[in-house]
Amino acid sequence: MADDILSIYAQSQPDKPGVIDDKPDGTVVMWTYAELEAQSNRVANLLLSLRAGPGQKVLWCGPNSPEVVAVMAATRKIGAVAVPLNYRLTPEEALYVINHSDAEIAYVDYEHAPMFAALRDRLEKVRHIIAVAGDRHGDKHSPDPEAPDGMLTDADIAAAPAGAPDVGDATGTGGTMIYTSGTTGKPKGAVRSGAPDPETLGALLSLFGYRPDDIYITSGPLYHSGPSAVMGAGLLYGQTIIVQRKFDAEDWLRLVDKYRASSTFSAPALVRMICALPREVKDRYDRSSMRVMIANAAPWSYTLKQQYVADFPPESLFEVYGSTELGVDTVLMPADQMRKPGSCGQPAPGIEIVLFDDDGNAVTGTGPDQAGEVFVRSKGVFDAYHKNDASYQSSSRGDYHTVGDMAYWDDEGYLYICDRKTDMIISGGMNIYPAEIEAALEQHPEIYDVAVFGIPSEEWGEAVHATVVRSPGSSLTGEQITAFAREHLASYKVPRSVDFMDELPRTGSGKLLKRQLRGPYWAGRTAQVG
Repeated sequence: MADDILSIYAQSQPDKPGVIDDKPDGTVVMWTYAELEAQSNRVANLLLSLRAGPGQKVLWCGPNSPEVVAVMAATRKIGAVAVPLNYRLTPEEALYVINHSDAEIAYVDYEHAPMFAALRDRLEKVRHIIAVAGDRHGDKHSPDPEAPDGMLTDADIAAAPAGAPDVGDATGTGGTMIYTSGTTGKPKGAVRSGAPDPETLGALLSLFGYRPDDIYITSGPLYHSGPSAVMGAGLLYGQTIIVQRKFDAEDWLRLVDKYRASSTFSAPALVRMICALPREVKDRYDRSSMRVMIANAAPWSYTLKQQYVADFPPESLFEVYGSTELGVDTVLMPADQMRKPGSCGQPAPGIEIVLFDDDGNAVTGTGPDQAGEVFVRSKGVFDAYHKNDASYQSSSRGDYHTVGDMAYWDDEGYLYICDRKTDMIISGGMNIYPAEIEAALEQHPEIYDVAVFGIPSEEWGEAVHATVVRSPGSSLTGEQITAFAREHLASYKVPRSVDFMDELPRTGSGKLLKRQLRGPYWAGRTAQVG
């Protein structure tokens, strides 16, 4: 039986901090690598006693905590499939994922245990619920809060053996099943079996310059594929992990300063909040330790990048394009951030990318007029959509897979994402990509956030519409926005109408929910396009 990577580090660096939960109230929970190993083994052995094992689904739900890090390691140790549940879902949305996943065991933070208790009579497969105190005040030996009746607790974990679980050759072969954000319908469970390809992953992490002495800090929830995968890579290097239970911009800066955090993965919305803090607040905290900021989950605007490099070391900013299904597919290096505005970079190590047009032909030209649907081939793509093979097959061309994004190449081999294929606007027979318009509008200093989409037009089929979030204190008008757009865009791309909101609807991982914005305009129509 091969040793799990965590077991190896628990022996070689037992006293090094493995995971730290430092809360704003001053409570600090720190587990060394030896303690993280013991806790993960106890969770793994409890799961085995409940008849979990290789290939079986174990669902977990809760904000970032040492307990979440432990269950992620525990499922890997026993070869199980970890199924993270977005704790921000409504009970009905959560019920769909829980039942669809076929998980028989749920590992749940106490904060969300009442929802599971309320749903219990409607859970089709779940046999056991383990409630864990991820928000305890004190150390891991603190008394448990009261769990709903019939749930296992931290006491049951503590009573389980701390030795390595024995599952034979299945050790470390576990996979994940992460449900997509569901921006275009019901979420789909993207299945990945086994460990990542070591050659591909190693080359990518070398590109980022990952080191064992890096300190990784979470930026956003670990139920999302990007933050969890990059944190997992940090553990592969034996790094210390700082978990922030729920994101707060100033507290995140406090943690970066206190622990000299050097690596993270972030959606644009979180960094926008950090950069928007008053200068006197930001100047209280040393930010110079940041070495590797991986920008993803949604495109970062050029303006946001300018704000980031003014507040953090410019050489720390890497942007990647990828997805839950396809992994990291391109990387834009720090030296190219300002040189290649709008680009998501060049193919990552081990990644092959082909653009296909609507007739199934490979696109060979360059420039915005030569866009095609992005298809990826690599050892890092997902294996299946759980119980939805039709969707998996429809997004595949042989060994190549797509998530429906449209893009074009420039003459230096850099990729530019135009939009999701389903977001494209067809107005007067012209194909219009909202992402291009959003990128132009985001250059306006008084536009904090923007979404562009098509609305019904009797004359044109669809008309371009922009929903804008103004910067604090701005009184920007729709007329001023369209005038600005005319300076930067072809006339047919200029928004024909503008409205304003205080905040745009997004998923927990930062993806824009355009269907919520588009819905009222298309209500009562059978089609959502012109």
